[in-house]
Amino acid sequence: MPGPDKAALRAELLARRRGLPAAEVARLSERILDRLRGLPAWRDTREALLYVPVRGEVDVTPLLNELWTRRVRVLLPRCRPGVRGVMDLAACGGLDELAPGSFGIPEPRADACLAPGDCAPDLALVPAVGLDRKGARLGHGEGYYDRLLARPDLAGALLAAPAYAFQVQDSLPADPWDRPVDLIITEHETLWTEKT
Repeated sequence: MPGPDKAALRAELLARRRGLPAAEVARLSERILDRLRGLPAWRDTREALLYVPVRGEVDVTPLLNELWTRRVRVLLPRCRPGVRGVMDLAACGGLDELAPGSFGIPEPRADACLAPGDCAPDLALVPAVGLDRKGARLGHGEGYYDRLLARPDLAGALLAAPAYAFQVQDSLPADPWDRPVDLIITEHETLWTEKT
């Protein structure tokens, strides 16, 4: 039996996510973040990769602020100029070091946030359009995170995806190069994936 059509499912999930009122995004995000804060991986992290939320994504901004307060090294992705589909990492020290970048997404400013050199984040929070219980992740279809998560310096990171419950599907098509997430955190559950 064929799996779900990726493009149709992506469009459906994006429309649903973008349709969430701001108050609902805030309410659900806070529930998701509370679950995440209870994880040893969150409490013990020394270096973390996060994202800057846009267009109804789970709002992890409070986590960014908490990590900076704890003096945890925070890495954020930045699109590589002139190279479609590729992101680099930048060490970022505060929201004031961000500026609109590719696709209108806030990114670490090149003049304020340097490439981290050697890095080995122990925790990586990754956004997703959809996920399944085996950890397959549906993104926007451009492969930015597929390439980023394939980097050797991210090999040891626990990959966690904050998501709304409606984003979790029974099954998603996966390509051989896809790196599944280890953990999905929704407003209803903390789900360790059944990676195969």
